[in-house]
Amino acid sequence: MTKKTFGTFAGVFTPTTLTILGVIMYIRQPWVVGNAGVMGALGIVLLSVAITLTTALSLSSITTNIRIGSGGAFSLISQSLGLEIGGAIGIPFYFAQSIAVAMYIFGFREGLQTLTPDINPVILDLAIFAVVMGIAFISTSFAFKIQFVILGVIVLSLVSIYGALFVNELNFNIQWIGQYPGSVENDFSGSSFWTVFAVFFPAVTGVMAGANMSGDLTNPRKSIPVGTISSVIITTIIYISLIFVAAVIASPDELAKNYNVFIDKALFGPIVLAGLLGATLSSALGSFVGAPRILLALGEKNILPKSKELAKKSKKGEPVNAMLITAGLVLFGISLRNLNTIAPLLTMFFMITYAMVNIVALVEQTLGLPSYRPTLKIPIIIPAIGAFGSIAIMFVLNVIVALFSLIFIVLFYLYLVKMNIKSAAGDSRSGLFTALAEWATKKTNSLRQEREVRSWRPDLLIPVTMPKELRSSFKLIHSIIYPKGSVKILALRNENETEQRNMENFLKNAVKKFKESDLSVSYSVIDNTDFNTTVNVSMQSLNAAFFKPNIIFVSIDSATSNLAYYNKLIADTKKNNFGMVIYIPFATASLAIEKSINLWMTDIPVDWKETFSVNNNNLSALTSLLICRNWKGNIDVHILNNNPNLIFEENDIEDLKTMVRFPKRTIIKIHQGNLLENVSKEKNADVNIFNIEQGVTIDDMVKIVNDSRISAVFCSDSDFENVLV
Repeated sequence: MTKKTFGTFAGVFTPTTLTILGVIMYIRQPWVVGNAGVMGALGIVLLSVAITLTTALSLSSITTNIRIGSGGAFSLISQSLGLEIGGAIGIPFYFAQSIAVAMYIFGFREGLQTLTPDINPVILDLAIFAVVMGIAFISTSFAFKIQFVILGVIVLSLVSIYGALFVNELNFNIQWIGQYPGSVENDFSGSSFWTVFAVFFPAVTGVMAGANMSGDLTNPRKSIPVGTISSVIITTIIYISLIFVAAVIASPDELAKNYNVFIDKALFGPIVLAGLLGATLSSALGSFVGAPRILLALGEKNILPKSKELAKKSKKGEPVNAMLITAGLVLFGISLRNLNTIAPLLTMFFMITYAMVNIVALVEQTLGLPSYRPTLKIPIIIPAIGAFGSIAIMFVLNVIVALFSLIFIVLFYLYLVKMNIKSAAGDSRSGLFTALAEWATKKTNSLRQEREVRSWRPDLLIPVTMPKELRSSFKLIHSIIYPKGSVKILALRNENETEQRNMENFLKNAVKKFKESDLSVSYSVIDNTDFNTTVNVSMQSLNAAFFKPNIIFVSIDSATSNLAYYNKLIADTKKNNFGMVIYIPFATASLAIEKSINLWMTDIPVDWKETFSVNNNNLSALTSLLICRNWKGNIDVHILNNNPNLIFEENDIEDLKTMVRFPKRTIIKIHQGNLLENVSKEKNADVNIFNIEQGVTIDDMVKIVNDSRISAVFCSDSDFENVLV
């Protein structure tokens, strides 16, 4: 059977209007005027509408730019900020919408009890619930037809209220500035602008009623903007006009004391009472029809347990399972009997949803992506006001409840992040983070053209010709870059197709393994078989980028006979101002138990304290510190000093230890003589770390490894490291 869809009037305008023109308009707006006066009441209405109108405009603008799915605000937020944030907002919004049905049922029952005072309130509540559920379960189409009848009754009730101007003695001594006497509930002990505002504001929070039906609309891109905005404008005019009606048909004292002024003074009181009952019934019906659509959307995105069951629809296209769960929640709300304790929390969930809709519009406009081409364009100040206003109003209404509601949202978000849910459609978050990165880049460049040494971190460019080069050094690479470094793998294409496929499969697995540790990693296959040319050209190209690697990392098999091209690579890295790390594992020993590190420092200048320079020992020292932290090991520093002018007293050693900020257990020793001889004597390490001294070749490095029988890391500085800062 073909699913019935709805147009602008039935699907958006009517439910939005009926939700806004609710019980507060009938029994609390006169009280607002009696407390705040005409000017205060106008201020309260206009401030309230400023929040909801900006939200309606933001909602409408986004809707004209995307293919909105079911779930209304949930769909909008998810498509822009991701399923985690969309779900974190959508789940509490659904609960708020569902429990609100119970609140509307209580309101309807209180009005009905004026006609049937002898009937048990619980029986009345259950009977009203049965009627609401019955109408909704028959079909959404039938529910909307009932709402047309209710809309007609409300229109007649408004005519009757306006008719009060012709059947009552009018009071033209209008109180423009209110005295805020308070209410019957607090024995007229006084109130304030914000207290009165808090009472009135829920009256205008129905702007999402139509959007919740997004999955059932024929053309949501057209219907939501037209229906929502026209509803907000018309209801705002009604609220403003009723301020003046209330001010002239009764005295301020009567307005503050009598909640039923509009009924008592109306041209025909019973129709106003019918309008009051109709408003609460339509709000209950609208929420009961809209809430399951949100749950349906959450189920379709696999956000909740048993999502497949939640996403099931009847032959008529009704979300039956979602409606049954919603009915259970409504019964739970009814069983509480008094929702005053949780009502403020529900209001906060509505407010957070409005804030997020505005934030989405703000983000989309700020990014300026080509995909953002709404047919309804709004100035950026509108969503900014809506977002700030919604959050500010939350804290004006109740600071404690606002904080608790935000904590709930964060908990839902963390739960969904842990679930690692995926969206097939994608979202705008990558664009948001790219924009932030671009802004940060421009800001950094404006402060200083060259990179600050204090902002250095290990970003490795790893040329690979065979999988074993990366496989043998994986643990060392991880120890160097974790947790904030990055890896870019530069794979040279293999002319053998089978080997090439093996390489690409290996690279995918390697990237996955790095990402499991939440590390930044990417790879590229270069269609060139000449090692030196490929790496050299890559370095030159990457020098034009801001987020570029700063270290060339290579792993060398000490058993390989032809190593000459690595000598040229060392020279090329110097020329392109890259650092270099060469890892040479000893036979099968590799990194042993990964605990002890020997750092060898050579050629330290005499004035190292004054100049804050240790020559070419920066990258080797930084690498040892990074490895030590990730191994939770210890460093022994060996300084080879053959310069008679450089004297290391006890205080100099302590100064070096302090300035480099070596771990407390670090031991610093001073040596003289030949490097290889000294290295051979110190055989208690899992890895030796050296700087690459001028004139040292790859063959020399391999000899040091083989003679010492300990794996080694050789480092060459660029200009971007300084271990003393």
